[in-house]
Amino acid sequence: MKKLNMKKTILAVSVILLVFSVNAQNLLDEYLITAAENNPGLKTRFNEYLAALELSPQVKALPDPQLAFGYFIQAVETRVGPQEFRISASQMFPWFGTLKAKENIANQSAKAKYEAFEEAKSRLFNEVRGTYYNLYFNRKAIRIVQENIQILNTFQKLAVIKVEAGIVSPVDEYRIEMEVGDLENQLALLKDQHLVLTVAFFNLLNDEQDNVIIPDLLWDEGLQLSKQAILDSIMVRNHQLLGLEIQKEALRFRQELANKSGKPNFSIGADYTFIGKGGNNLSGRDAIMFPKIGITIPLYRNKYRAMINEVSYLVTAKENEKLDKENMFETLFENTWKEFLDADRRILLYVNQLILSERSIQLLETEYVTANRNFEEILRMERKRLFYALEMEKARADKQAAVSFIKYLMGS
Repeated sequence: MKKLNMKKTILAVSVILLVFSVNAQNLLDEYLITAAENNPGLKTRFNEYLAALELSPQVKALPDPQLAFGYFIQAVETRVGPQEFRISASQMFPWFGTLKAKENIANQSAKAKYEAFEEAKSRLFNEVRGTYYNLYFNRKAIRIVQENIQILNTFQKLAVIKVEAGIVSPVDEYRIEMEVGDLENQLALLKDQHLVLTVAFFNLLNDEQDNVIIPDLLWDEGLQLSKQAILDSIMVRNHQLLGLEIQKEALRFRQELANKSGKPNFSIGADYTFIGKGGNNLSGRDAIMFPKIGITIPLYRNKYRAMINEVSYLVTAKENEKLDKENMFETLFENTWKEFLDADRRILLYVNQLILSERSIQLLETEYVTANRNFEEILRMERKRLFYALEMEKARADKQAAVSFIKYLMGS
């Protein structure tokens, strides 16, 4: 029956922690939404994307028609009368497929801008999460240091009693005062850091709040995919790599445009001449229209060959740039994966070390109270307990920061 009750208790506690963890993560998601809506840098990238969308209607349109007016300063006499002025209109038509190639280039450029926006959003989310985890560690560190100061103050009271009774040396009291002084200085630094991190966090959100809601215990989120699956996902979904691939596609359309630039363009137009009234009955009766067709001759071929070669070099450069990025991201991932595993190991290590240090302190306290021994060992073990408590929370924050950065590399 006792075992059954214990299992129920453990299950209930686990459910409570799970619900709390989910609520805390939902709160962070709300901060991420706020950052996505308010961050000015992200708005800049999105507006650049919207601007790029407006390029396609511009480049796929025909050139504007030309309209010209000519006035004869000295009228030209004809059989039907003098020519007074002339109006001409013409329309230029590029080679077949030229406008479509320009439209494709503009569309690919807009897609590249969108990937730049998604990259900026992923980077922003990683920065928000990283700052949030730093805030968590900072707040936990403040609490842990404050608790250690309180514990040392309790020891100091005990030491004062023993010193007044002549049982121990006043050195015990001085040692505690030195330890408390060091911790109070560390506490002041942590509080200053908390202010800096809070300002940085709300600047990322572009929000005027001044208080960040932090969970008492950071959730322990792992990675759902295998190492190889994550690496494959990075190579397929990373926004920088996607942007480079889109830029390569734009260069292919640009190469097509370079080829078509070496083809002739055509123009169609008409002239309309107004005839004034002359000395015969036919004068001024009709105007004369002259339909005309024009063609541009791409005579200087070196220019067009240079355009094609330029794009070929740019395609090769973009392929090498993408390969360089892939190598860099693989290195970053391997390093972050190592940090993730290390943080996971450190959590288990420091949880166990903290338990052992607390048990040791309890035994040492008993010996000091009863036999006035091991006071230096108590202080040394207190420092270790403080170190293990801080490192355990740092490992929790580091683990989630590693998860966040891997998500960023995956384009999540």
